[in-house]
Formats: sequence, structure tokens, C-alpha cells
Amino acid sequence: QLGKIRERQKDTSLLPQPLPLIMNLKVLFVVLAVALVAIIALNWILVVGLSKSRVCVKSDYYQWLTERHQFSADSGVFADLTPEELTSIQKYLQHKLGAKLVGGSQALPSDNFIYTIELQIPPKGNVLNYLDHHENRPRREARAVVIFGAQTEPNVTEYIVGALPDPSYHKDITSQRYQNLSFNSRPLTLSEYKKVVSRMGLEKISRLLRESFGADSENLVHLDSAPRGFKPGDRETWLPFLRNISGVFMHPLGFEVLVDHSSRNESEWRVKKVFYNNQYFDSIDELADRYDKGTVKKIKLHREESDHNYASLEPHTEYKIAAPLQYEPHGQRYYIVNNHVSYFGWNFAFRHSTVNGLQLFDIRFQGERIVYELSVEELNSVYGGNTPSLMRTKFLDGHYGVGKSSNELVRGVDCPYAATFQDTFHFMDSEEPERIPNSICIFEQNRELPLRRHYSSWYTAPSYGGLSDNVLIIRSISTMGNYDYVFDYMLHNNGVIETKVHPTGYALTSFLFDEGLSYGGKIEENVLGNIHTHFLHFKADLDVAGTSNSIETKDVEYKLKSVPWESDQKVQVPTVKEQILDTENKAAFRVGTKMPKYLSFVNLEQRNDWNHYRGYRIQVVSFNPDSVPEEIPEEKAISWQRYQLAITKYKDKETRSSSIYNQNNPWEPAVYFADFINDENIKNEDLVAWITAGFLHIPHAEDVPNTATAGNGVGFILKPVNYFRNDPSIEAQDAIYINSSQSGKACKTNPMACIVEYASCTPHIPEFTYGTED
Repeated sequence: QLGKIRERQKDTSLLPQPLPLIMNLKVLFVVLAVALVAIIALNWILVVGLSKSRVCVKSDYYQWLTERHQFSADSGVFADLTPEELTSIQKYLQHKLGAKLVGGSQALPSDNFIYTIELQIPPKGNVLNYLDHHENRPRREARAVVIFGAQTEPNVTEYIVGALPDPSYHKDITSQRYQNLSFNSRPLTLSEYKKVVSRMGLEKISRLLRESFGADSENLVHLDSAPRGFKPGDRETWLPFLRNISGVFMHPLGFEVLVDHSSRNESEWRVKKVFYNNQYFDSIDELADRYDKGTVKKIKLHREESDHNYASLEPHTEYKIAAPLQYEPHGQRYYIVNNHVSYFGWNFAFRHSTVNGLQLFDIRFQGERIVYELSVEELNSVYGGNTPSLMRTKFLDGHYGVGKSSNELVRGVDCPYAATFQDTFHFMDSEEPERIPNSICIFEQNRELPLRRHYSSWYTAPSYGGLSDNVLIIRSISTMGNYDYVFDYMLHNNGVIETKVHPTGYALTSFLFDEGLSYGGKIEENVLGNIHTHFLHFKADLDVAGTSNSIETKDVEYKLKSVPWESDQKVQVPTVKEQILDTENKAAFRVGTKMPKYLSFVNLEQRNDWNHYRGYRIQVVSFNPDSVPEEIPEEKAISWQRYQLAITKYKDKETRSSSIYNQNNPWEPAVYFADFINDENIKNEDLVAWITAGFLHIPHAEDVPNTATAGNGVGFILKPVNYFRNDPSIEAQDAIYINSSQSGKACKTNPMACIVEYASCTPHIPEFTYGTED
């Protein structure tokens, strides 16, 4: 029996089975658990996921913009030359000039070569006849600079070449454009620069370089300086040497060489002077000989690879949390076609000049042209120091090409991440057109500041009205050696235009010798940050209600008035003092003189609804230091610095206030701006404003490693003064109004109340790229 019982226990089918109720409960609990998890997951997806994952879509406004870019085709008259056009001009000149031309990047002073090619803007009158009166479109032409070094009489010649896209003619315009254009005023090419260095004979002082700096000549770099001499015809350059590590400009060595390279025959180039550890020598040979004999005061500046580099821009802190990011929930509110931009009431064309950089043309607001041209004319810095290169350096950056010196912009730093980027093309000191990717950016920005606002509660129910200051900005950045310049043009919804430049980059330094602190500030061991001035010159060709403009000034004048209700009392009352300036000399305001607080371009034939002349005011934002004294011979090249602001009559032969040749012959400059001001009538004429802005920089500890943009912005503002009936921004769609009679959450009058609805989407964020050819 026991055996049978054990066999039964092994047979599970004979064991007692669970009741059906228990089985059903288990199944029920499993189903309930799964359902609960599903509900929680679905709720999370709906509340968190979908609300954040909806992709932002473009609004109908963007489509409306695409249908109204009527000015975009006209903007082509200002469009830069394409790579194909640049190449066609290059080939045309190679075949038609009757002289053998070598490649620019290999050319020597004894060669013939094309130095630069860029767009030739047609005469203003022809452009306006085309834009405003539907006359024939002006011919599309280029300006080419050709260096003829292989001629018996070497020269620099400028040609107009046209008509594009298939050039068939050229014309020498050199004498029409310039007063003096000697051969040695030509720009310094990269190939000439390299040859100058190779002629120094630094191998003769290899021992000195090793013992003094722990390096050979291959581990040192050299900078430029200018002017190149003391009189017309000179072409000699002091080249300061620095250590070739990150932040090179902050690692001076106290070693400089002066080379005379004025001859076309490079075999005649020679070292004129050498500067080593605050001592001067007549040649490299003399320095080597005296160094070996021990009659030289030596220096030892060795650096190990493990030494801290105070000038490096590598981050010191680990990236842990994302920074704020602006985005456009309904897509871009501006529209770009080639070189034309539309933004609400604004329309304008832009180009990127090889010499001058970013320029705007035909700027219109609410259909009316306000400005024909806005541009940067020149960047100048004047240095002081007790080393030979810096004690007389006066850089004119147009010489090097402000546009050519631009570089690719970095998303999220140089420009907002979602900005629109454009490439530019240049032909300067090269064999072929060069592309600079993403070198212009265009974006709308909420400045997080009300353009206007008011909260009212006096004698009435509380109300609030305001408008966010959303602006359109077009930007480029050029690196001129050690300095980077951020160029901005900013358009506001109330008709205001800002032109602003922010310098950043590295301070230029020298080795700190005796009495060095008279010329700057100590910013590291043995490093002097040298005192220097920054001056920028701008051109603003305004056309206010047409080209017939005059200059109106307004200021405050206090007058003693009797008090009507107290006959024995008098009071000083501020009154408006008005004047119309009628000559160029009266409208040329010297640095240091008092300027009127209001200076406006006005049209004396047009008044607004309140019977005031329609006008635009120029408001300069600057901290101008003292400029170079006029008695210094090379001051002629920067004579525009004499004036805070100067108004001249428009002339086709006075389109630029400087030139690429002024740097190397400042004593007889090709363009002498002071001659523009010759007391001509400026009443009811087409006028141009020339504006100087700048600041003094004495480097300090916080300039290491970099000079910051904050507090260093200069430029000017163009503001409507009685141009409109009232503030045009009253029509801006971003305005809000809240009062007690309506809900503050009404989207019609308060778009901010609906921000959760229209901004709760995922923006399209493009992939980060930099330095690629795509």
C-alpha cells in the first residue's frame, strides 16, 4: 500500500487542483497591473512627451514674405562677384593686357601679377535711375588691381573690366581715382613677406636663438609693422619675433629685425638693424660676432612644454549645463534671396567687399529708401612703445583686406545657433577665388529689453502697453592679425539703424624693458601690453525722402524769461536752438570741439503731418581719444581722424575715405580725406556723412588671455526725427496691451499669454559643423 501511495504522489495529475476563483483573481491582478502601467506611460507621453516633441512649423507669414520680395532682383546690382565671374576676369586680363602675368601667391616685386579683383559699384546716379525710374540696368563691372613689377617703369594700375559675365573691355582708371600712387605704395604680398624673412640670415645666430629662447628660427614667428620707413619711396619693415605657441601675440621675445626691401631685386634686400634685449646692432653678423665674444647683454627665456600657457583659450572649466538658446517657434521672420533681405518693414541689399568688409545698400523702411550705403571705411590703430616695431606703428587694416580677413563663424558663439549663414568669395593675393564658408550670419534677436513700454495707474484703471525689442542683425567678423572685429548692422522696428563694431582678440605686446610701463601695462612676467588707440571710419550715405538733403542741427539754449504771474521773478528756460548748415566747412566737426546734440539729414521740401522737416539723426557712440598730431608726416593717411563727423557733397570720385595704398605711403597718400572738405554748398544736395568712432586701450590684467567685447562697442545710430507721423513701431505685431477691462490672457492683445501654446515645440536645430567643405 505504501508503494502505491508513493506512486500516486509522483503523479501530479492526482494532486488536488486550485479553485477557479483563485485562478481568476491572479489573472485579474496581472491585467490591472499592466493597465496601470499603460495609463501611467500614456499620461507621461501626453503630458511630457508630446508637448515637447511637436516640431515647430513655419507660419503663413513666412510664405507671405516669399511673395513680396519685389526688391530682390534689383539688389543684384550690388551683389558680389561670383567665383565664375572672378575667374573670367582673371583669364581676360591674362590674355588682353599684353604682359606676362604670374600667379599672385608666387609673385615677387619684379613680376607682373593680378593683386585683387572685386565688384565695381556703378555710379550712384546710374543705380538710382535703374532702381527708381526703371531705366536700363547699369553694366556689371569689376575693379582689378594689377602690379606691373617687370616693366621698365614699374607701376600699380587699376582697371575697370566689363561687362560681366563675359568681359570684353578694360579701362585704366588709376589717375581718376588717386592723387599719388607710387610703386612702393603697393600692398605687401605674402610671397614678398616670406622672401623678406628668408633674407635675414637667421641661421647665423642659431646659437643665440637656442641659448636665449630655447628654440631655433623654425619655432619662432614674426609679425608685421608699419609704416615702412620715414619718407616716400621707403619700403623697410621691422619684424618682431615671438614664440610660436597658442596665443602667439602674448609671447614677445625682445628680438626684432629691420629689413630694407625697397628694391625690385631681392638680392639687394638687406638687414639694416637688429634689436636684441634692448640693444641695437647694424647687422645679424655684428650681433652674432659680439654674442660669441660675450660683449652682448644676454637674455634667457626658455620655456618647457609643461609650462602653463597663460594665453591659451582652451577652457579651464568642464562644460556641465547648457546655456540659454533662442529659437524661432514659427520659423524665420525674415527672408533672404541671394543678397537681398526682407524683415517686416525693412528691405536692403548687402555685399562683402574684399577691402572694406560687410556693406549694406538701398536700405528701405516701409517702402522708402533711408540709406543708400552703409560701410566701414577704415580701421586704424596707433601704438606706443620703446621697442622699434611698436614705437611708431600705425596700422591701416584696409591694406590687408577687411573682407578677405573674415573667417568662418561659429554657431552658438559668434552668432545665434539658428542664424542663417552665407559664404563669401574673394580674390586678393591669390591664384584663384577663395571661399570663406559661413562668413556672414543673419538672424533675428530678442534683445530681452522693451523697445518701449509704460505702466499706467494714475487716475485711471491700471493698464500696461509694451513692445519687445526684436531686431534683425547682419554680422561678419574679421581677424586683423591679433585683433578680431565684430561688425554688426542692426535694424529695429521703429525705423532705427545701428552700426556697431566690437573689437576683441589679443592685445599686441612687447618685451618689458626699462621704462616700459610708460607705454602700457604689465600683464604677465616680462610682458608689456602696449598702449594703443582704435579708430574706425564709417560712411553713411543717407537719402532722406530723396537725395536733396540738408543738415539741421538742434541744441539746448537757456534764456532768461520773466515769470508772467510773478513780475519780479525771472527763470532760466531751456529752448531749442535750430540751424541749417550750408557749407562743408561748417559741417566738419573737429575732434575736441563741441558738436550739436542733434544733427540730422533733413529734406527741406518735405514735412511730416506736424509741419516739421522729415529727417534722420546721426548719433555717434564713441570714446574718441586724442588722435595723431597733424604735424606728423604720416598723419595725412589718416586725416579723417581729425573729424568726429564730417558732411560732404556726394561725388563719384569721393566714394572711399582711404585705400589699400595709404599704409605703405602715408606721407603722400593715394586718398587724402581732408581734401574732401572744401567749403562746398551742402544745402539741398546729395550728402554723405563720414563718422569717426574709437577708444583708447591701455592693456590690463583682464586682457589676458583675450580682450573682451563688453564695454568696447563703438559706432553710430541713425534715428528718425519727425520722419514719420508717429512711432512706426505702433504697427509692430509683437506689441502687447493689458488693462482691467479685458483678460490679461487674451492672445489677441497679449501674445505672451499664449506662449505656452505656440512655443511648446521642438525647434529645428541644424547639425553643428565647422571647418568643413560642405
